[in-house]
Amino acid sequence: MTGNNSAVIPEQGWHCIHLFYRIEFGQWQLLTDEEQRAAKTRLASLVQEVRALESTQLLTLSVVSPKADLGFMFVTPDLHAANRIEKQLGLALGPDVLVPVYSYLSLTEESEYRTSAEDYAATLQQEQKLEPGSREFAQAMGAFEERMKHYRDERVYPTLPDWPVVCFYNMSKRRGERRNWYSLPFEERRKLMLGHGAVGRQYAGKVKQLITGSSGLDDAEWGVTLFASDTFQIKSIVYQMRFDPVSAEYGEFGEFYIGLQLPLDELFRRLQL
Repeated sequence: MTGNNSAVIPEQGWHCIHLFYRIEFGQWQLLTDEEQRAAKTRLASLVQEVRALESTQLLTLSVVSPKADLGFMFVTPDLHAANRIEKQLGLALGPDVLVPVYSYLSLTEESEYRTSAEDYAATLQQEQKLEPGSREFAQAMGAFEERMKHYRDERVYPTLPDWPVVCFYNMSKRRGERRNWYSLPFEERRKLMLGHGAVGRQYAGKVKQLITGSSGLDDAEWGVTLFASDTFQIKSIVYQMRFDPVSAEYGEFGEFYIGLQLPLDELFRRLQL
């Protein structure tokens, strides 16, 4: 319907956008000191405005490589809001100052391969020898259901952490002649992913992962955002997961972007704006 600005909110999850820009310093230097101050004030006001939106979070990043100078990551429910924020951020410092080098659109989602209540009940019986109907069994199942609810909420409606190091890359599953993820039976895929997840859980407290889905939304199938307090943990988890069959046999990866979360005033100093 032409001109319809009604909210476009997904049935499940929030829109997630990663934006990376190069600064055209020649264009920036054409601005007067007053115009530069006004531009930085405009971006700062926009960031505050975005962060005040309901269920919306925005991170400001200094990118650690010549691939880009700065980046933004944000989650928000309404696609109209996401689209408006993206356009405003790109123009906030003035026309042609921020040159886009990479962007990615995805949706927060829960994993279809998570441990089911039936799986966990079987584990309690087989490994802990708990009898269904017993008090201990009921308590363990109650604790499991509470953990899974928290896990689902964190995947679908996450709180983005303020950890300093942020790594983003996209990934897809292979469809080659010898290895085709989508030709595997669901149970085999689920078994592989449960093993893959076990590797990730070894980094609990060291790396926080946000996996967002992008099938039909962008060029790959998932966006992966990793948060950590140091780069060693990022390198370690990605390297270790490369040996897991899910990555070694079926994973295809895009470019990696590393950023540091910084408040805007420090970001401006870092970028010498």
